[in-house]
Amino acid sequence: MARPEKLFQIGIQRFGLGAGPASRDMLGPDIRAALLDEIRPDRALIRGEGLPTTARGIQIVTQIEDKRRMEREARRQVAQQAASGPATGDGAPGAMATAGMQASPSASPPPDPEAVRLRDLLHLDLKARIDQGLAAPAGFAERWVMFWSNHFCIALRRGQLMQGVAGPYEREAIRPHVFGRFADLLVAVEAHPAMLHYLDQRQSIGPNSPAGQRRQRGLNENLAREILELHTLGVGGGYSQADVTAFARALTGWSITGFEENIDGYGAFVFAPNRHEPGPQQVLGRSYGQEGKEKGLAILRDLARHPSTARFLATKIARHFVADSPPPALVGALEAEFLKSDGDLAALARVLLTHPDSTRVPPGKIRTPYEFLMASLRATGAPADRIPALANALNLMGQPLWNPPGPNGFPDDEPALVAPKAIKTRLEFSMQFARPLGGRIDPRDLAEALLGESLSVETRQAIARAETRQQGLALLLMAPEFQRR
Repeated sequence: MARPEKLFQIGIQRFGLGAGPASRDMLGPDIRAALLDEIRPDRALIRGEGLPTTARGIQIVTQIEDKRRMEREARRQVAQQAASGPATGDGAPGAMATAGMQASPSASPPPDPEAVRLRDLLHLDLKARIDQGLAAPAGFAERWVMFWSNHFCIALRRGQLMQGVAGPYEREAIRPHVFGRFADLLVAVEAHPAMLHYLDQRQSIGPNSPAGQRRQRGLNENLAREILELHTLGVGGGYSQADVTAFARALTGWSITGFEENIDGYGAFVFAPNRHEPGPQQVLGRSYGQEGKEKGLAILRDLARHPSTARFLATKIARHFVADSPPPALVGALEAEFLKSDGDLAALARVLLTHPDSTRVPPGKIRTPYEFLMASLRATGAPADRIPALANALNLMGQPLWNPPGPNGFPDDEPALVAPKAIKTRLEFSMQFARPLGGRIDPRDLAEALLGESLSVETRQAIARAETRQQGLALLLMAPEFQRR
């Protein structure tokens, strides 16, 4: 059994967001109890004032796009008038043409001081997310949210709409359900406008539906495929291409208000019956004949309790939190609890934190860039007020906020996180981060407070021999004991 000091170090780094100088005194000797105490629905919620809802985010994006479209059209008309306007007697351009030249397409309109920039929406949510993580005693609830947010990821690169809904998506669809039932989380995620837009569900039309026959457009299988492959059963989970197609037919009609539908309001799930493929569908050997959206919901609920889903999620959780090659006994315990509890995610979290193999494996996982950023802020007490700079740091370290490279999310395995470029950017971040803090922090004292007996002789010597406090702090942040969990 691990000594209390070692157990504290593994617990706060592996399952939390990292220690601060006073964490041992504040959390007490039983780190497991502190982590378990965060398995409460309210610990996962963000209630920050001024944060837009999904509906408001979509409305803002739509208004910005409409304004830009009108500006482009106005410039186009002015340019056309300038090109075709009558000339004056001396051959000089007329008044209309002169006005057109002054308002050429390349000219920029004066800035609107009241305009809401899409970047501002993202920074508001990043600030709320960081503040939540800094305020958390240990940070397990936030780590649990981050896992599920990456599991059910979306990406900003999928158009401007995503910039208005990425933050609300995590706050509204994921956070309220991470300590509830997996089935409820699954439905909330797949029916959210962010996911429907990200995986092109609004483009999916049943070939035999009224809209399909009229428009001669067909299925888009992206959402159905990713639900089966990435969100529930996993690769090798027992589904076939025929299951993907049948599931995609069952999901036709799932869309967002305020787009193709002539419905007032923005940003809500809507079922469009004129696009829904009629008739029953067979998925994984079971026939579904429910009407309308209930057909897709019934399939989702069955996928949520499928044995392959239990195995896939158990493996992924253990791999993320504990080791790239997770202990089989831990995976088996998580899988069994998922099936026994009907996907109770709070019960699953308790098994993760209390299973002996969860802390028996020595630290080996590398912190992701976001985990590293949060651990650095918590360790030093540095102010988190320069949100654009922190967002840029995440970009440079390879984990841009809500913008993973694909629908399988950001990787968290060793090869992806220790590539030479990744380590170089972490070192550059550490040096920049330490520069304004070195004058008030003695890195030797901080290293002892954060890492204690986990510090190796080599790390102690490197910090002690640093030429400046800033350099010593940067070395501490880059030390294996700080980087690995």
